[in-house]
Amino acid sequence: MENVNIDRETLRELADEGNESALDRLADLVDAVGDLEELSELLDEGSMRAGFLLTRRAAAAGDLRELQRISDAGYDEAGSELERLLKTPGAD
Repeated sequence: MENVNIDRETLRELADEGNESALDRLADLVDAVGDLEELSELLDEGSMRAGFLLTRRAAAAGDLRELQRISDAGYDEAGSELERLLKTPGAD
């Protein structure tokens, strides 16, 4: 299988047209470069992949406020992770 190098602009255009796979791939791309602002924007646009990636980062950092924000933005797993951390002794 050929490894296709797709640019960010093309992924954005496809995502804007409703292509969920492009939206997921764009989320992976912006996560890989550490662009948390755009990743948050993708979550606000309804990207569950962005929600997953942001939740993973926030949970690893123990960032309870960020987990609440992600949950409020519609990614339910962030709320579950928040509850897990709140029940864990020593969580900040």
